[in-house]
Amino acid sequence: VQLQASGGGLVQAGGSLRLSCTASGNIFAINAMAWYRQVPQKQRELVAAVTGSGATSYEDSVKGRFTISRDNAKNTVYLRMNSLKPEDTAIYSCAAEVQDVPGNPRVYWGQGTLVTVSS
Repeated sequence: VQLQASGGGLVQAGGSLRLSCTASGNIFAINAMAWYRQVPQKQRELVAAVTGSGATSYEDSVKGRFTISRDNAKNTVYLRMNSLKPEDTAIYSCAAEVQDVPGNPRVYWGQGTLVTVSS
């Protein structure tokens, strides 16, 4: 199983970006999918997550600005980021709990994509 993330880039404060992350390979089912971010010398933090049934959760600082969604037919999770702030600058990584066979979930990670918000 591989996760391929895309959509990062440079944007001015107040702007928007959409990140995508697609899982491929031997997939029976995908449970939760999530986006994390990390800046140098800080711990990686969970930004947003969506369960297999579509329930979402967000880190407090992004509530109301970021929206996580998923397209199960495409094995893809998205992160729409609006009203971006310089403090959102980070490397964003996706993760997914994937069952390659029933009852055998494993967490897989995509490569990071850099989001830079200029002031």
